[in-house]
Amino acid sequence: MSETRKHKALPKAQILIEALPWLTRHNGKTVVVKFGGNAMVDEELKAAFAQDVVFLHRAGLKPVVVHGGGPQINAAFEKHGIVSEFKAGLRVTTEDAMDVVRMVLAGQVQRELVGLLNQHGPLAVGLTGEDAHTITATKHRPEIDGELVDIGRVGEITAIDTGAIEALLADGRIPVVSSIARSQDDGHVYNVNADTAAAALAAALGAETLMVLTDVEGLYEDWPNSDEVISRLTASQLEKLLPELSSGMVPKMEGCLHAVRGGVRTARVIDGRVPHSILLEIFTDDGVGTMVVPDETDEHDETDEHDEQEGEAK
Repeated sequence: MSETRKHKALPKAQILIEALPWLTRHNGKTVVVKFGGNAMVDEELKAAFAQDVVFLHRAGLKPVVVHGGGPQINAAFEKHGIVSEFKAGLRVTTEDAMDVVRMVLAGQVQRELVGLLNQHGPLAVGLTGEDAHTITATKHRPEIDGELVDIGRVGEITAIDTGAIEALLADGRIPVVSSIARSQDDGHVYNVNADTAAAALAAALGAETLMVLTDVEGLYEDWPNSDEVISRLTASQLEKLLPELSSGMVPKMEGCLHAVRGGVRTARVIDGRVPHSILLEIFTDDGVGTMVVPDETDEHDETDEHDEQEGEAK
């Protein structure tokens, strides 16, 4: 082999070697990925996301994708003459609006994502939270100025049934879940925040990792005074920061907190604007976001030590 070819091949070998401990660490583990942000509307980022998820699958992990569809819902509302209104950071969802939300999530966003994944083989299967009672919800009434407010068909998760997802994973498939739920109380279908749904599913599945794609680099140390990203923090540290966060980050970070306190080993908010950010976060020493870990205990096993090393590296 010529010296030029050696120089070109060496960086590739180094990348593979760097990935080896992370491949070993995550082999056979479930990873829940919340698909959102810019990655949902940029064609190149969508393609890169699909490649990443298929890579996880081929590398021996068990990826589960959860998605919402804010940009697509906004476009559909405009097309149908429905005014978008938000209260307490949540989209007010009338009955007519819910029909559109359901159509967009299950009939458009999910179909496109399943199609992108299945370009790499017969892997992805789409379902919604309605299917097999995967996600059950009740009507959510947020408190505004001391009063409970009716914002329509917005749901609060009450139960998770992982049976259908686990069956798909056992069959070697990649579940793609739309964040829609049905209530067993009134039989209505509800729109559920996708960050919240992903966190609830990650905890119920006993996932190794929850990854939330967003349009920022991670959780900033002192925004807007600084753009320094916090690379790692514990659940208790995050809980103290929650009241100070911007409204857009709250459901994401609350989801991360819920996940790690529910048994998920790590929860990460990563920059979905970076192509292949999922692979960079899981398989390299150079992470691209913020990692949340459970509070430290007096007892550390080898896995805990590995997590600490991973956090320090990132």
